[in-house]
Amino acid sequence: MERFILKKSSRTGIRISVRRAITGILSAFLLSGAILFPLQKIDVVQAGEEVSVTSESVILMEMESGTVIAKKDEDKARPIASVTKIMTLLLILEAVDSGKIKLTDTVTVSEYAASMGGSQVFLEPGETQDVETMIKCISISSANDACVAMAEHLAGSEQAFVEKMNARAKELGMNHTTFHNCCGLDVSGHVSSAKDVALMSAELMRKHPSVKKYTTTWMDTIIHTTRRGSSEFGLANTNKLLKQYNGITGLKTGSTDEAKYCLSATAERNGVQLVAVVLAAPDTKTRFREAAALLDYGFAKCSAYRDDGADFPLTEIKIEKGVKSMVSVQLKEPFYHVFTGGEDLSAIEREVELPEVVSAPLKKGDVVGEYRYSLNGKTLGSVEIVCVEEVKEMTFGASLLKCRDLFLRQKEIN
Repeated sequence: MERFILKKSSRTGIRISVRRAITGILSAFLLSGAILFPLQKIDVVQAGEEVSVTSESVILMEMESGTVIAKKDEDKARPIASVTKIMTLLLILEAVDSGKIKLTDTVTVSEYAASMGGSQVFLEPGETQDVETMIKCISISSANDACVAMAEHLAGSEQAFVEKMNARAKELGMNHTTFHNCCGLDVSGHVSSAKDVALMSAELMRKHPSVKKYTTTWMDTIIHTTRRGSSEFGLANTNKLLKQYNGITGLKTGSTDEAKYCLSATAERNGVQLVAVVLAAPDTKTRFREAAALLDYGFAKCSAYRDDGADFPLTEIKIEKGVKSMVSVQLKEPFYHVFTGGEDLSAIEREVELPEVVSAPLKKGDVVGEYRYSLNGKTLGSVEIVCVEEVKEMTFGASLLKCRDLFLRQKEIN
């Protein structure tokens, strides 16, 4: 339903060694096992209005609007292990998408990067890989060595990169986060919260959807080329929900003795994008099971309304004191709202609020009104109506020229 209200207003607008061979064999064995013995599908979990979880901190968030659907100790600062790599990936993808670096750029592995323990792909000092391969290693195999190599490539040192991580966290409103490394190894004071993880997960998935190419890859290979020659190494994704959950798009697992078992799981169905963060789960099965339960709960409750402005009824409005009598207008951006109560979206009302006339001068992008959305008398939000062209103010000289043109046109008609 639409209502159009004209109100007087003055507003006019104003992101190998032997152990390598053994690891490659083990990866291949595990991957073949996964193929021969598929993981069991997780059933939909919907228990009335509640989802029961045993993990210490969780949150379920709709990514585009930031609506929180379920939570438990979501602001508790705690270790997050390799879930840290979400921020590392965010900074890498921001650098790629901004043109600062290219996927084909060569990255040289330092002695320090190659020395990283924990999860790794056994990069060797002096070995080179391109940026895209490094992203694969981080996204699929959670490689600490690849993380540090990329941190050094982008910022000169891991510490300088960590400073960028913390600065970005502040920009995103991650108020319970402090990073001390780029890969998530246990270090005193290296903490985040379920809500903060959800915020950086949403930023990565929404602003840099190309990451899904890597976060949804179940297995892949890379080629190690060193002085001893070339060898293939298998990558196996640590996110088991890729084989278990319909609509999964990522994102990152993590586990250490201090952090226990963690997961940021992202998924999309019917235009709704959700992120379920599970921190400090007691075991690996629990983190996947509870993340899936949260996502099921969210998809059962959520419906999305989106208006891209295709049906916006106005194309131009009146203007005074301008070299033109009308100015073209449009909605500044699409409108999006997520509902969690089974609302009837066909009952959404839209109304235009505009002044009767706007005054020149006007610049392209100047705000001249609002397009408001409501449901059952409750305001949902609004989108600004903006000028799509510049209109200069009518000067005395321009006015004389306009009068002359009108006179000559009238004379021709007569």
